[in-house]
Amino acid sequence: MAGAGVRGRLGKAAAAFSSNARNPALRRAQLSFLGAWTAEWAFTVGLGIVAYRDGGAAAVGLVGLLRMVPSAILAPLLSPMADKGRRERVLILVSTLRGLATAAAAVVVGMDGPVQIVYALAVLSTITATLFRPAHSALMPSLCRTGTELAGANVVRGLLDAVATLVGPLLAALLLEIAGVTLVFAVAAGASLWGAALLVRLRYDAPPRPRAPAGTRFLKSAAEGIRAVSRNRDLALIMVLAVAQTLTRGALTVLTVVVAIDLLGTGEPGVGILTAAIGVGAVLGALGASMLVDTRRLGAWFGVGVALWGVPLLLIGAFPQQVVAFALLAGVGVGNSLIDLGGFTLLARMAPDEVLARVFGVLESLVALSTGIGAALAALAVERYGVRGALVIVGLLCPVAAAASWRRLRHLDRSMDMRDHELGILQGVTMLSALPLPAIERLARGLELVVVPAGDTVFDQGDSGDRYFVIESGEAEVIGDGQLVARLGAGEGFGEIALLRRTRRTATVRAGSELRLHALGSDHFLPVVLGYTPSAQEAGSVVETMLGRYTPSDSVEHVAGDAADGSSEAATAEPDKPGSA
Repeated sequence: MAGAGVRGRLGKAAAAFSSNARNPALRRAQLSFLGAWTAEWAFTVGLGIVAYRDGGAAAVGLVGLLRMVPSAILAPLLSPMADKGRRERVLILVSTLRGLATAAAAVVVGMDGPVQIVYALAVLSTITATLFRPAHSALMPSLCRTGTELAGANVVRGLLDAVATLVGPLLAALLLEIAGVTLVFAVAAGASLWGAALLVRLRYDAPPRPRAPAGTRFLKSAAEGIRAVSRNRDLALIMVLAVAQTLTRGALTVLTVVVAIDLLGTGEPGVGILTAAIGVGAVLGALGASMLVDTRRLGAWFGVGVALWGVPLLLIGAFPQQVVAFALLAGVGVGNSLIDLGGFTLLARMAPDEVLARVFGVLESLVALSTGIGAALAALAVERYGVRGALVIVGLLCPVAAAASWRRLRHLDRSMDMRDHELGILQGVTMLSALPLPAIERLARGLELVVVPAGDTVFDQGDSGDRYFVIESGEAEVIGDGQLVARLGAGEGFGEIALLRRTRRTATVRAGSELRLHALGSDHFLPVVLGYTPSAQEAGSVVETMLGRYTPSDSVEHVAGDAADGSSEAATAEPDKPGSA
C-alpha cells in the first residue's frame, strides 16, 4: 500500500511538470520567470560585492534598504497596470527596462565610474523587478484550468526559482573569478532581456479588461488591492507571514556576505557559494513539493516553509564550518519551495482575479520594504552583537511567527477543502468546464446553497429568471407546456436560457427527489460566462439548437442579440440537456 501511495505521488509530480511542458503559453511564462530571477540573483551578488568594497557590511545593508524602499512605495501604485489590459505586456515592459538598467550598471562599473550611479541604477532595476512577480503571479491562474494545475504551476515556478537561486549566484561566483563584477552585470542584463523576448508571442484566452486608470482614479484603483487584503483575514495572515520570511531574506543578503568573509573566511567567491546553497535546497524542495500538488494542507506546508527560513540560521552560529553552513542554508531553500507551493497558490485562489495583480502588488510592496528593513537591521545587529548574535536574532523570527499562526493556517486549509468541493461541482457542468480557473473561482464565490423538497418546483414556466442552478444531488424534472422534457441529475445545470437570452423561464423545473442546488445570481453568472469570447460563440449555437428542439407555446422574446456575434447579450453557455429553462 505504501509503495502504491509513493507511486501515486510520483505520478502526480510528473503530471505537474508535464502539464507545464505541454502548455505553450505556460511554458513561455515559466521560462521568462527563470530568466528574470537568474538575473536578480546574479545582480544581487554582484551588487553586494560592489557595496562591500565601498563600505563594508554597513554599506551592503544600506544599499539593500535603498533598493527596496522605492519599490515598496511604487509596487501597489504600479500594480493596477497588470489588472487593466493584458498582463504579459507589463512583464515585457518591466523586463526590458530592467535589462537596460542592469546593462548601464555594467558599463559604469567597467569604466570605474562613480559607485553612486551604480546604486541609482540598482534602485531603478529593483523598482521594475518589483512589478514582475505581481504581474506574473496574476497571469498564472489564467493559464490554468484547476486548482491542482495552478499548484503544479507554482511548484514548477518554485523549481525554476530554485534553479535561478542556484545558477545565478554560482554563475556570479564563476564570473567574479574570471572577469569581475562588470561581466556579472552584463550577463544579468542579457537574462532579463531574454525573459522579455519569450513573452512577445504569448497566446492565451484572457477576459476583457479596461485600460489602466489615470490621475486620481489610478490611486483609487491601487487602493483596491489594500482593501481586498484588509477585508480578508486569510489574505492578511499570508501577508504577515510573508513579511516575517522576507525580513529574514533581507537579513540574509547581509549575513551571507559577513558569514562567508568574516566567519568562515572563504572570501568573496564564498558569498556566491553560500547563496547557491539556498538554491540547492530549493531545487530539492521543489522536487519534493511537486508530490504535494493535490495536498489539502497548503496552509500547513506554507507554515512549515516559513519556519524553515529561520531554524537553520540558529544553528550556523553554533557550527561555523563551511560544509555545515552550506547544508543548513540548503534547508532555507527547502522552506522557500514550500512557500512557493502554499503561499502563491493560496493567494491566487483567495483574491478576486479583477484585483489579483494589485493584491500581489501589496505583497511585493511588503516584500520589498521588509527585505530592505531586514538588510538594514541585520547590519546593525552584526555591528552590535556580532555575526553569531545576529544569526540567533534573525533566526528566531520565522519559527515564532509560524508557530503563532498554526491554528489559523489549519482553519484556512479546511475552508479551501470546501472551496475545492464547490469547484468540482461547477467544473462538472459541461458549459463551465472550459472556463479558466479564475473564472471558476469567481463563480464559486457567488454560490448559494438551495434545498428543494421532492415534489416542489424550483421555478415555473413564465417566471422571470434571475438565477442559474447546478445540481449537487437529487433529480430535477424539466416540464414544458405540461409535458416532461428532460430529467437532470447531479453535475448538471439549468436556468441559463432566461439569463442569457433575457427571457422569462421557458419551462418549469420540479424536484423529482430532494434537490441540493447551488444557485448563482445573474450578476455573478453573466459577467463570467460572457467574458470569454470562445465560450460565448460556442454557447450561442448550442442554445439555438436547444431551443429548436423544444419551443414553448408562448413566444420567447429575445431581448439579446444573436449569440454568434459574441456580444454581452449573447448566449454563452452550453447546457447539458434540452430544456434548461
